[in-house]
Amino acid sequence: MKRIPLLLGIVGASVLAGGITAYTVTRLTAQDTPTRVIEFASQKAGSHFTAYEKENYPDLTYAAENAVKAVVNIEKIEEVEASRFGGGRMDPFFEFFGIPQGYQQQEAPQERRSGGSGVIISPDGYIVTNNHVIENASKLKVKLNDNRTFEAKLIGTDPTTDVALIKIEAEDLPTLAFGNSDDLRLGEWVLAIGSPFDLQSTVTAGIVSAKARNLDVIPNQFRIESFIQTDAAVNPGNSGGALVDTKGELMGINTVIKSPTGSYTGYSFAVPSSIVKKVVVDLKEFGVVQRALLGVQFQEINEAFVEHLGDKYGIKEIGGVYVAEVDPAGAAAAAGIKKGDVITEIDGLKITGSAPLLEAVAKHRPNDKVKITVKRDGNVKQFDVVLRNKAGKAELLAKDYVDSFEALGGKFAEIDNKTKKELRISGGVRVVSIEENGILSKARIRKGYVITHINDRPVNSISDLSRISEKITSIDGVYPDGRSASYALIQ
Repeated sequence: MKRIPLLLGIVGASVLAGGITAYTVTRLTAQDTPTRVIEFASQKAGSHFTAYEKENYPDLTYAAENAVKAVVNIEKIEEVEASRFGGGRMDPFFEFFGIPQGYQQQEAPQERRSGGSGVIISPDGYIVTNNHVIENASKLKVKLNDNRTFEAKLIGTDPTTDVALIKIEAEDLPTLAFGNSDDLRLGEWVLAIGSPFDLQSTVTAGIVSAKARNLDVIPNQFRIESFIQTDAAVNPGNSGGALVDTKGELMGINTVIKSPTGSYTGYSFAVPSSIVKKVVVDLKEFGVVQRALLGVQFQEINEAFVEHLGDKYGIKEIGGVYVAEVDPAGAAAAAGIKKGDVITEIDGLKITGSAPLLEAVAKHRPNDKVKITVKRDGNVKQFDVVLRNKAGKAELLAKDYVDSFEALGGKFAEIDNKTKKELRISGGVRVVSIEENGILSKARIRKGYVITHINDRPVNSISDLSRISEKITSIDGVYPDGRSASYALIQ
């Protein structure tokens, strides 16, 4: 996720009877004296009298006063490489004639600090937050609401949902109980609690504006997004904090701001507790997220789909998802679901688009059974589907399971028949992009490389790549110019 810079100034406005007052607060330095500039702008305003009836307003004090105790501030300390000489590359002149006197050598590595929030979910110190809050951290510090500070260790992460679990060594901590985000209703009051701009224990209020939002913002090609949208004010530093209902139960983890400025402009988004709870339990119990897969590629049936593809596929109504491809070794194929089916329900939940489908499946583990309703040739059919893991098996993954995509550190695409013919290969997956610290980066594999084998096993498709669950020791493939290249990995 793109990092958002903090604002350096504070500007506010308040509406008073008969006019508008605007004020700015200047920054204080050792040489400055505190100043406050108040500017008045004359603006006529009508007089309006309204009766205040306390009983007609929601009481948010209980939720705020109790929930804030379990929300923490997280400081990430990240080591970054620094140039050894003067902040830039060393002049080749120095290599031959020595470093001039007075030329300052920089210390390396340097520390980069950033902040976010987290939620205590157990008295013994387990804390849930966002993956992007703790990603690439060399050290994590947690500051509690009572100002005590602890170092934290990483338990596990799930980049596909942007959820992470960390732990501090403490006892009898205040906690937030998980609520059921499925029960949230549009218009229901919620509170966002976190540390925006390092202002710890900040509480803002709003309502549930929408559910099951898919924004395509999590930087993972297998992202699972079904955000709760609220109008509670959320800013940089709120990430990883709590979204609670009026009972003080955890309904989500605040994650995303949709804004052209980088600061709150009316909308914020949280990962629902239905997903968070499942990920956290998996990380605690198994050390790895037990991701259940349906084994299909699909397209959301929206207005654009109906307009451009409706006639081709005989679909005239929006709603549901179109099954574009079926993994022959996947759960859907085993149950009898076919390409061209339209999924309309999962366990009685109406599937209106991709986000509800992703959320419905993400709540389950491999070997769980779900009832899926589809439309096929104008008829309604139901299938009992036993979900499978990434390796294509209906069983839980072992703790030492290797996520091949995460281990490789890149994004991939399948190749067409023309490319296969040109490169004289039967199949493979193309490296589209390369991330830092992954196997691809460390092996200096370049973009465009087509992987044909991993650990001497054929890789003909994305599905084949996803089913690799053991430690990767070798990669074979070919570059676009036809040059074959093999990489042996020594770890």
